[in-house]
Amino acid sequence: MVRFRITIALAIIWFATWTAMPLVAAASDENAGAEESFFSKLPIETHGFYEVRGGYRLQEDKYEKDMSIMEGRFQFDLFSYFDWGDVKVKGDLLGDMVTEEGDFDLREANIFTRPTDFMDVKVGRQILTWGTGDLIFINDLFPKDWQSFFIGRDTEYLKAPSDAAKVSLFGDWANLDIAYTPRFDPDRYISGQRISYWNSNLDRIAGQDAIVHTDKPDEWFRDSEIAARLYKNIDNYELAFYGYRGYWKSPSGQNVAMTRAIFPDLNVYGASLRGSVGKGIGNAEIGYYESADDTSGRNPLINNSEMRYLIGYTREIAKDFTMGLQYYIEQMLDYGPYKRNLPSGPARDMDRHLTTLRLTRLLMNQNLRISLFTYYSPTDKDVYMRPNVNYKVSDNMAVEVGSNIFFGDYPNTFFGQFRDNTNIYASLRYSF
Repeated sequence: MVRFRITIALAIIWFATWTAMPLVAAASDENAGAEESFFSKLPIETHGFYEVRGGYRLQEDKYEKDMSIMEGRFQFDLFSYFDWGDVKVKGDLLGDMVTEEGDFDLREANIFTRPTDFMDVKVGRQILTWGTGDLIFINDLFPKDWQSFFIGRDTEYLKAPSDAAKVSLFGDWANLDIAYTPRFDPDRYISGQRISYWNSNLDRIAGQDAIVHTDKPDEWFRDSEIAARLYKNIDNYELAFYGYRGYWKSPSGQNVAMTRAIFPDLNVYGASLRGSVGKGIGNAEIGYYESADDTSGRNPLINNSEMRYLIGYTREIAKDFTMGLQYYIEQMLDYGPYKRNLPSGPARDMDRHLTTLRLTRLLMNQNLRISLFTYYSPTDKDVYMRPNVNYKVSDNMAVEVGSNIFFGDYPNTFFGQFRDNTNIYASLRYSF
């Protein structure tokens, strides 16, 4: 049965990719002159791509469709320079065969200006990120799109946009970034619409039969977020301190009736250090997550406060061959009250340990990239693997094949709950 499903998956991916290739190529050849003539007259810099991407589950999942992803995407990226600043707009037009819907995702729409030599200001929809982790986020409390990450979209879509104002101040003694989001921007979290998950209320795996409904803080200026980073380079080492005031980014509690998921108040305080260690780059990061709506840890309907720790190291182990290692720990605070007030169902461990390994090999004049990113938790006894092969056919065209592979001994652990979502995918992208 598994071999049959793999064969069907590869057939669908092959068909989606190779039938689209001549269409994209023909369209690009036919319209190349028109595009060049049209865009050359505009006072803007224009980039973008066309992409087809298809994927299929390799496990039987009665709560989700067999297609994990099947979509066509057109992204436009417009950038214009002015004397007073820059304007950027980036958006994606999407046709999704899984949901049988069309969509438009505005990724960026912002204005950047530098009113003084020591200040930068960016206002509008933008992608924000900081911290030192590689696909592990402690002090980066900006929204993530976990659904895109797990179904096989490009890694760039893990970062979801924020509607924010960011001010950067530069000084001799230190630099300061402040990001203010006037209305809470949550993660694009796992809801059951595309990915099955562990439902603690039902005490089983669920999916489209139990879509997660939420009460999201949604009022402008009242339900706001603010994040800050103070950083300085000291002898080629970057030392940074972080602060955040807002909400848990993914649902981290339930209302009293246990009918809706909620986003409790959250304050985060942290620090990081990154710099040269031997022949590579080392990093360390720490964060204290204060669950402001349950500081005692006695409310079983709200996540407890946590400490989070990360240490990592990356270096080139051979020509065009790099390796990165990370060790991450989540430590639940007030574990005694949590255990005493826990309703029926499996309990979380006080400490969750997680290791990651990234291997990246460049071949054929760096046109071929082979990579593997693996998460392994020795405490949860689960694994998540992301093998990927990307080949740059030409300056404009690239082909990619990858997979999201989940293993786990228990259905209620973070990666173990996604076992039935294991998938394979492929894509063809034409950039302009």
